[in-house]
Amino acid sequence: MVTVRVKGGTPEEGSSLCVSCRWGTVRSGFRAAETETFCSMVKHAPRVPFKVRECSSYDDRRVPSLYHMERIGWVLLTKSAGRTIGFVTSAKFRELEGEDAEIIPATAYSGEQNK
Repeated sequence: MVTVRVKGGTPEEGSSLCVSCRWGTVRSGFRAAETETFCSMVKHAPRVPFKVRECSSYDDRRVPSLYHMERIGWVLLTKSAGRTIGFVTSAKFRELEGEDAEIIPATAYSGEQNK
């Protein structure tokens, strides 16, 4: 017997996308039928009455958001144009740039210094 698969046909049963979404809140009871899902992307966080397969506002909570990536990122600045940029310890940085070199945390950098 030949099995025919249709692309884009009726989807098979699976877990809801809301489980791994940054905007979703899923509360489960002890029975399989005891599950409530809420979406905080929509105003007043309405209840979602079904398992979500696709969502245009999906944001994977397992991956850091752009905001969090910017907060933990380092901004590397050099005084001279010919120097290469790379990661060094604060002691090595002061040795290369001088004792008066200022180390600015990435959270304090606003982007205005390059203008």
